[in-house]
Amino acid sequence: MAFLLQLPSPLILRHPPLPVFTSPTKASLSHKITQTHNSIQLSKGVPNLQSKSLNFLLSGSLVLALSFTGVGFAEGKVGVNKPELLPKEFTSVIDVAGFLSDGQEKRLAQEIASIEKDTGFKLRVLAQNYPDTPGLAIKDFWKVDDSTIVFVADPTFGNILNFNVGATVDLDIPRSFWSRLAGKYGNIFYWKEKGEDASIESAVKAISACLREPVGANNCSEVK
Repeated sequence: MAFLLQLPSPLILRHPPLPVFTSPTKASLSHKITQTHNSIQLSKGVPNLQSKSLNFLLSGSLVLALSFTGVGFAEGKVGVNKPELLPKEFTSVIDVAGFLSDGQEKRLAQEIASIEKDTGFKLRVLAQNYPDTPGLAIKDFWKVDDSTIVFVADPTFGNILNFNVGATVDLDIPRSFWSRLAGKYGNIFYWKEKGEDASIESAVKAISACLREPVGANNCSEVK
């Protein structure tokens, strides 16, 4: 989001102005209060970008390729919330697009369970092809929290890898990792040549390797 700051026209003073003291009017006080309120609302809104991004990501109204060096927005059409597309039983991998075989889903679920056991972080994978997606219904189904990484594989807007990262994860994993991961395995040339399933599997392996690295200055510096 960009803000255009309009500067006032230069003010030229030919003679030193005399000081003028006036009591504030109700209108001026109201204007100042409104300005202060707006400033507070803006400052409060910035930290909430990450939580709101998941709404956009899953609804289909916006897909976020979270580069963290500048969040990339790809405009969609309308929001989606289809809980009827959710599986009957819990699973960490939901493929409504048919990108994965049963065997691939099982292997990914096993790797995700291992990640959660070893690191405490919860990786969740949704393979979709907008607008065929459960959308926002996934938040309650997976009980998304600050330790959750929601990985949405959707080729609709070019790059197939989209991530929403919880605040706790963000403390340990460099933000540049997600943009480099999307650039390596999510670009249209990669998944067009090797298939959507290859992009998804490669991304999960890279995330697993990253999450298992000791936290430090150079952790996750390489997308494996």
